[in-house]
Amino acid sequence: MDIIGTSALTRPLIGISGRRLRGAAIGAPHGFADAPLEAYLSEYSTSVLRAGGLPVHLPMDAAPAELVERLDGVVIVGGDDVDPRRYGRTPGPFTPLVDPQRDEFEAGLIEAAIDGAVPLLGVCRGAQLLNVVRGGTLHPHLAHGEGESHGSYAYPRAHLVHDVRTAAGSVAHALYGETTRVNSFHHQAVDVPGRGIVVTGWAPDGIVEAIELEGLPVVGVQWHPEVFETDPIFGWLVDQAAARATLGVASATQNVA
Repeated sequence: MDIIGTSALTRPLIGISGRRLRGAAIGAPHGFADAPLEAYLSEYSTSVLRAGGLPVHLPMDAAPAELVERLDGVVIVGGDDVDPRRYGRTPGPFTPLVDPQRDEFEAGLIEAAIDGAVPLLGVCRGAQLLNVVRGGTLHPHLAHGEGESHGSYAYPRAHLVHDVRTAAGSVAHALYGETTRVNSFHHQAVDVPGRGIVVTGWAPDGIVEAIELEGLPVVGVQWHPEVFETDPIFGWLVDQAAARATLGVASATQNVA
């Protein structure tokens, strides 16, 4: 196993959300088939490590605000649909199983990060939930074969499917330039932006691909940057988290003095 490591003391602590499954999902023996299981996709933590951060997985039974208080940055990962009732709709024929517990936990992480000005990256579902937490809405279903076929799983995960145009002056523009190419695995997307949410990236068919929160180090991207060996968005997150951690250490030192 490859260990990506430098001194942990120099790395900002980045919390990464996961999902709640059951033991049967990993072939647990019969007596443990219904045991609760926390599942995390390792590419997120690997990406944080490569960018210079120290990742920690966030258990769903913990209080979100207490977790975020100890963190320097947060990643809200991709996954299934946000409960449509959170943005004024009801589940439709294209809504898979929703996880209200996960919605509640990750929404709490987002709210706590915003309240504490903790740097946050939302990926795919994470970007959508960020918008919903701020009172925005989502497109409930993007049909395959229309526009850019955003939800197609026909390509390998790291295949660059379509362009994204970024807004001048945005974090996305600073990291990726005027245009970039991304992978695409989603059947929903941001529709009406929530409070303080600024759209900073668009696919050729107009679908929202990147958002930011005014005045805070909070970014959401609709694609999956974690599947690439390196992606500048994780460097941005770790840099923002390191700067915040440094300010915290300086403040604590001054208080002791």
